[in-house]
Amino acid sequence: MSEQFDQQVVVPDELGAKRFDQIAAACFPDFSRARLQEWIKSGDLLVDGEQRKPKEKLVGGETLSLSVVVEDAEHWEAEEIPLAIAYEDDDILVINKPAGLVVHPAAGNRSGTLLNGLLFHCPGLASVPRAGIVHRLDKDTTGLMVVAKNLAAHTDLVAQLQERSVSREYEAITYGVMTAGGTVDQPIGRHATNRLKMAVTAGGKPSVTHYRVLQKYRNHTHIRCKLETGRTHQIRVHMGHIRYPLFGDETYAGRLRLPKGCGEEMIEQLRSFRRQALHARRLGLIHPATGEFMEWEAPLPDDMVSLLALLAEDANETK
Repeated sequence: MSEQFDQQVVVPDELGAKRFDQIAAACFPDFSRARLQEWIKSGDLLVDGEQRKPKEKLVGGETLSLSVVVEDAEHWEAEEIPLAIAYEDDDILVINKPAGLVVHPAAGNRSGTLLNGLLFHCPGLASVPRAGIVHRLDKDTTGLMVVAKNLAAHTDLVAQLQERSVSREYEAITYGVMTAGGTVDQPIGRHATNRLKMAVTAGGKPSVTHYRVLQKYRNHTHIRCKLETGRTHQIRVHMGHIRYPLFGDETYAGRLRLPKGCGEEMIEQLRSFRRQALHARRLGLIHPATGEFMEWEAPLPDDMVSLLALLAEDANETK
């Protein structure tokens, strides 16, 4: 279940000189501090209509405005969904997500999501914001995700993501042959006319993607991307912006582009790849309880391995 929550609160003078997140916890006692911090950082909780940092001190008399869709994990059903668990302890869970699995319930996807599977695997996640999910992968993107198993871990991981200290590396296959790697430093926001898409836009949030070439083929490039920021569809948008959109990405690349002169068998195999060729290969973070830096790696899924083999075969045949 979900409901729209809109409320304005004037900060009492006696709370002046305290941090924004501390004041928010006092003014909105129905919500956990972790959830409030998440809303502060996302811009859903504003001070006099402006976004402020959680640690920033207020003076008293300001108006706090909260406008969010509140979803209660207790109303999401636990479902027995197979999870590929790369690591688990009392505080965190690292998942290797397959293609086709939606991360979070939404309109049209109330069941069969990663969140439903997490609640079955660990029922205690019902008391953690978004059942512990602190970042997402698109439905058809594969690879590593970390989940917080308690509020303390959730708060810590959200802070690490905000501070850009979480290391995330992806591998992707693009259309076109790149000459070299580089960096895309372009803001990303909602598309002006298509609300289902993101775009490079002057009013967007700062977004930085570093990429380097792993292998060039006749009409495609295998690349590795490292994220500084974690915007929705960031790699897909940035690669499309520099005119090397991801293979199979119908949203940002349009219809399948077939290489000139390829045979019917190759055409059929290329058409059978029905998603954007993007995989979250490596994830590194500071463990929220031990302070130890930990890192995990998930090898490329079979469909991307097969696609690369096909592109290599095509390149050899046309030499």
